[in-house]
Amino acid sequence: MSELWHELWHELWLAFCLVLVIEGIIPFLYPHRWRSMVSQLAMVNDKTLRAFGLASMLIGTALLILSK
Repeated sequence: MSELWHELWHELWLAFCLVLVIEGIIPFLYPHRWRSMVSQLAMVNDKTLRAFGLASMLIGTALLILSK
């Protein structure tokens, strides 16, 4: 069981590292556009942001399930 947990945490760590790499691409390549997008995002209400976050999590979960 310990080996299973070790493997799970290792996979989660790899996923987190990949998220950081992917999230860093846009600010690195297009800093002006990224800054503009973030300032526009600050004007979006909480309900819309939560809905977007929920949709993102559900789509990501569905894609993970489908990929197995």
